[in-house]
Amino acid sequence: MQHTLSALGGMHVAPHHLAAQAGRDVLRDGGNAVEAMVAAAAAIAVVYPHMNAIGGDGFWVIHEPGRAPVAIDACGVAAGLADRSFYAGLDAIPARGPQAALTVAGTVGGWARALEVAAPWGRPLPLQRLLADAIRHARDGVAVTRSQAQLTRDKLPGLRDAPGFAQTFLVDGQPPKQGHILRQPALAETLQTLAQRGLDDFYRGQIGASLGAELLRVGSPVRAADLAAWQADVVQPLAVRLADCSVYNLPPPTQGLAALMILGLFDRLGVTEGEGFDYVHGLVESTKRAFRVRERVVTDPRRLPADPWQFLQPAALDELAAQIDRQRALPWPDTAAPGDTIWMGAIDREGRAVSFIQSVYWEFGSGVVLRDTGVTWQNRGTSFALDPRALNSLEPGRKPFHTLNPSLALFDDGRVMPYGTMGGEGQPQTQAAVFTRYARFGQSLQQAVSAPRWLLGRTWGDVSTTLKLENRFDPALVQALRRAGHAVEVLDEAYSDTMGHAGALLRHASGLIEGAADPRSDGAAAGV
Repeated sequence: MQHTLSALGGMHVAPHHLAAQAGRDVLRDGGNAVEAMVAAAAAIAVVYPHMNAIGGDGFWVIHEPGRAPVAIDACGVAAGLADRSFYAGLDAIPARGPQAALTVAGTVGGWARALEVAAPWGRPLPLQRLLADAIRHARDGVAVTRSQAQLTRDKLPGLRDAPGFAQTFLVDGQPPKQGHILRQPALAETLQTLAQRGLDDFYRGQIGASLGAELLRVGSPVRAADLAAWQADVVQPLAVRLADCSVYNLPPPTQGLAALMILGLFDRLGVTEGEGFDYVHGLVESTKRAFRVRERVVTDPRRLPADPWQFLQPAALDELAAQIDRQRALPWPDTAAPGDTIWMGAIDREGRAVSFIQSVYWEFGSGVVLRDTGVTWQNRGTSFALDPRALNSLEPGRKPFHTLNPSLALFDDGRVMPYGTMGGEGQPQTQAAVFTRYARFGQSLQQAVSAPRWLLGRTWGDVSTTLKLENRFDPALVQALRRAGHAVEVLDEAYSDTMGHAGALLRHASGLIEGAADPRSDGAAAGV
C-alpha cells in the first residue's frame, strides 16, 4: 500500500486483510467500533495464529466522542499452582511447552468487557454475527501466510514437541508452505459454542471446564478454578500531554508508560526536521530513558514501586529530556524482550474509536494447542522471574509484565488517531515513529507507517541488542549514528518483519476517516 485510504462510514485496519474485512463488514451492518473489533479479534485469532490466539491476552483503549477514553486490561494472572516450587530445579521458566502455559488467557474476557462498555451505544449485534467470520475461517480454512510459514520453519525446534502443535500447525511433521490451507475444526467448534452460550463460557462454563481439564492433562499449572476466578478490568488509561494533543495508553502491567514517555521526551528536544540524525537519534535516546524507567517501575499494578503518573508530569519529563545528549549515544544495552502480537484499530460512523492489541507473547505462544478446543495457549508468564527479589517475580495471582500497549491520540482540533503495532520491545519505538512522522513532520498516515524503521534491542527471539535499521535509510545517516556511538546493524530487508506490523486510523472533525496498513504485514485498511 502506497497511499492513505479514506472513507466516511467507518474503517478498520488489521495486519491480515480477512480480519480487516471482518471488522469492516460489521461496521457496514450497523455495528459499532467495539463490535467491529470483537469480530476482527476473533477472525485474526484464526487467520494469523502465529501472532495471536484466543488463548492469549488483550488490551483496549476505547474513545467515545465527548467522553474521556477508557481502557480495558485483559491480562491473565499466574495460576494458583504457578509458584516457585512448581519450577524447582530450574533457573528460569521454560519458554515453550506446558510449563510455559502458566497464566490465564484474558483476551476473550476482554472482548466481553468491551461489549459491556459499548452496550449503552444502541441495539447490539448478536454474538453469532460477530463471530461468524472467525467460525467460517476456522471451519473452511485459510491460506497460510508467508510470515506464518517462515516463522514456523524458524522456530520449529522449540515448538514441534509442544502438545498439540504438530497436529495443528504442521503438515506430515513439516512446516506448511505458504498457501497451504489450514483448517482448525476444534477451534471452529469452540467459537461456535461461545457464539451460542456467550463469551463467559470460556471461563465459567462448558469451555472453561474443558480447558481446565486439558491443561491439567498436558501438565500446565492452570486449572479450571483459575479461569473461573478471573475477569477483565476497566481501568483509567495513562496519558501524556503534548503541545497539540493528549495521547493515551495502558497503565502497568503494560509498557504503555514507556510509549508515552518517549513522545513526551522527544517533544522536548525541539527537533525541527524528520528523517535525519536529530530525528532518529532523538527518538532512540528518548527510548533509552523511557525503558530505564519501565524496568524500574512496570509490574503487577497491585505492587508498583512508584506511581507511573509521576513520570508523565511536565517537570519529570523536562528533567529526563535535559539529560539527553543531542550528539552522543547513551551506552546500551539494557534488558529487552521478544514478542508476537497483533494491533488493530476501528472507527465507526459516529466517531467512536478503538485501539486494540492481542497477543500470545512469542510466536505461537507456549506452542501448546489444546486438542479438545483447538486453543493455542500463550507463554506470557515466562516474563516472570524465579528470583524472589526481582521486580516481576513469580507469585500465584500476579499479572506478568506485558509488552502490549495500544495508543490513541486526541488532538485539540478534533482529530482522533488510534495507532499501534506488534513487535515486543519494538512496539513503543514504532509507535513513536508513526506518530511523530504524521503529527510532527507532515507525512501522510500511510507514509508514516511505510517509512523505514529502526529497533533498539531484541525482538522475535533475537539475542542481539543493537540498533537495527532497515536498509532504506540514507547511508550517510547510518554513518552519523555510528559516529555518535550507536551500535548500528543494517538489516538485509527493506521492509523487515523485525520492525513489527503497524497500523493507524485517523478521524478528522469533518467525519473523514483515513487508514494505513503496514506493507510488512498481510493487512489492509478497509472502509465503509
